[in-house]
Amino acid sequence: MAKLLSYIGLVIGLAVMTGLIAWQGIGEVSDIILSSGWPILLVPLAWCPTPILGTVSWRLLFEPGLEPAFKDTFMALWMGRAINTLLPVASLGGEVVKARMLILWGHPKPEASASVVVDKTVQVFGVIIWGLIGVTLLVHYSVEQDLIAAALIGFAVLGAGVAGFVLVQKAGIARVIINSAHKVTKAGYFENLKDGADRVDECVRGTYARPGRLALSIFWRVLTLVLQTAEVWAAAYILGHPISIMEAMFLKSMTSTLSDVAFVIPNAYGIQEGAFVVLGAMVGLPPDLMLAISLSIRIRELFIDLPGLALWQHAEGNHFFKKRKSSARGAS
Repeated sequence: MAKLLSYIGLVIGLAVMTGLIAWQGIGEVSDIILSSGWPILLVPLAWCPTPILGTVSWRLLFEPGLEPAFKDTFMALWMGRAINTLLPVASLGGEVVKARMLILWGHPKPEASASVVVDKTVQVFGVIIWGLIGVTLLVHYSVEQDLIAAALIGFAVLGAGVAGFVLVQKAGIARVIINSAHKVTKAGYFENLKDGADRVDECVRGTYARPGRLALSIFWRVLTLVLQTAEVWAAAYILGHPISIMEAMFLKSMTSTLSDVAFVIPNAYGIQEGAFVVLGAMVGLPPDLMLAISLSIRIRELFIDLPGLALWQHAEGNHFFKKRKSSARGAS
C-alpha cells in the first residue's frame, strides 16, 4: 500500500511541478537559470556539510567506543539519502538500506538496526525544531494569524506523534512488529525472529539511556538543517537576485519542513516548488524566481544523489558476487 501511495504521489507531484512551471512559462524560468551560466552548478557545494554532520549525528546513537568507522557510516548515510530522494520508498527504504550496508560491512545487526530506528526519530525531532524556527520567521513576514496558528497546531500534533513513537520504541518496537506479523501470517519465519527483535529493542533502550549523546545528536541534525540555508542563499545570489540570509532561512525552513511532512510524494516534487512560490510571495519575491531557485537546488540530485544510488548498486553487486563465489566454493 505504501509503495502504491508513493507511485500515486510521484505522478501527482510531477503533474503539479510541471503545471507550476508551465504557469510561469518554461522560457521565463529557464532563462533565469541559464543566464547565470556555469556558476549555478556550484550550488550543490552548499549541501556538502549535510552528509558530514549527518554522519556525526548518527554515530552518536551507537554505544561509545562501538561506533562504526566514519567512512562506513558516511557511505551508508549517502546511499540511504539517495534512495529516499530518488526512489518512491516513502522516505523509509533508505533507512533500511543504511542498516543493511552497516551489517554487510561487519557491524552487528541489532546495533545497526536500532541506530536507524532512533536516527529516524532524531531526524523528525530536527525537522520539528527547524520548522518552529521557520514559524518564528513566519510571524515576522506574515500577518496571517490563522496560518501561524495552523502551523503551530500541526507541529504540536507532529510532536505528540513522535513522543508516542518514542514510547513505543522503549516498550519494544521490534518485538511489537514481529508479534503482529506472526499473528497475521502465522508463519514460523517470524517466530524465529523474536530473539533478534529482543536484541534490537535492548539496543534501542540503551540508546535512549544515553540522553546526553541523544541530545547532541539532535543538535547536530538541527545545525545541519540550518546550514542548508546556504543553498537557497547561494542559488538566489548566482541567479542574480540576492536575498538576505533571514529570507533564505525562512524559505529553506518552511519549504524543507513541508517537503518532509509530505513524505508520501517522492522527493517532494511539486510540493517544494509550490511552497517556494507561496512563501516567496510573503517576502515579495516573484514566482518565476522562486521556481528557478527550487530547480537550481535540485541540481544536487544529479551531482550527489545519483552517485549515491550508483554506489549502492555497486555495493549490492559486490555482495551478491562474493556470496555467489562463496556458495560455489562450498558446493565444490
